[in-house]
Amino acid sequence: MRKVATALLLASAVAATPALAQDAAPFSGPRVEGVIGWDRTQANGGHDDGVLYGIGAGYDFQRGNTVFGVETELTDSDVKQCVGAETAADPRVCAKAGRDIYVGGRAGFVVGGSTLLYAKAGYTNARYKASIDDGTVRLTDGNNLDGIRLGAGAEYAVGPNSFVKAEYRYSNYEQGIERHQALAGFGFRF
Repeated sequence: MRKVATALLLASAVAATPALAQDAAPFSGPRVEGVIGWDRTQANGGHDDGVLYGIGAGYDFQRGNTVFGVETELTDSDVKQCVGAETAADPRVCAKAGRDIYVGGRAGFVVGGSTLLYAKAGYTNARYKASIDDGTVRLTDGNNLDGIRLGAGAEYAVGPNSFVKAEYRYSNYEQGIERHQALAGFGFRF
């Protein structure tokens, strides 16, 4: 009887070990995600709104309820603003936000066992294109602008390997260009 009880106890401990490891650190390890959201670009007192979309990847380290991580992201945007009529007297001038590359870190705190509240900061590089068209000649120019990004968000562990998130971030680039973004994401941990 004693051997059977010991064997059952040992078998239940071995079976529970993977579940304990997942519960102890649901915000650890590599992750990938897709993001989509609102994008507002501001420059020279004007602004335009659009949709951002992209992918991200990162690696998080969890110690107790504290999480630290590194991350990278590649997004694009449909923000575009044009004025003018494509004539010599009123040339059409357009500005378009392009791809955005981000590399940074985040730090956060786990609440309730399945929610991570975090703040982030890092380097961002965005491409902006400008064009002018007077009906006969079209000129186009593009710039890659360096900047910094600050943000905050919440990530919720849907399962042991998947999560959803919501995030707000602010980016400040060269030449007086700013960006406000609010996004949602869905991802997986490995």
